[in-house]
Amino acid sequence: MAALFNTDGKPHPLENTLTAVTAVLGVIAIATCAFHGLHMLASWSGLAGVVTAAFAQYRSATTAERFVIVVAGGAAAVGLGIGLAHGGLI
Repeated sequence: MAALFNTDGKPHPLENTLTAVTAVLGVIAIATCAFHGLHMLASWSGLAGVVTAAFAQYRSATTAERFVIVVAGGAAAVGLGIGLAHGGLI
């Protein structure tokens, strides 16, 4: 997986980890936002995904990382929004 993100030939362990965490949180948020009973999971994972995406974007080193961060951060934001509409963080 790291070989996909390290397109400049240098290792970026922190940046790759942040990218992977953002992707996982985005998938969780977008997958759970469709269910009314899972609004807390969707909202909190979406919020964590948006915050992680912002920091990952700040730290990103390659275009491949940035692409995944933007897509996953967008999914996290959509999951956050729909989760908030279904009941919110609490």
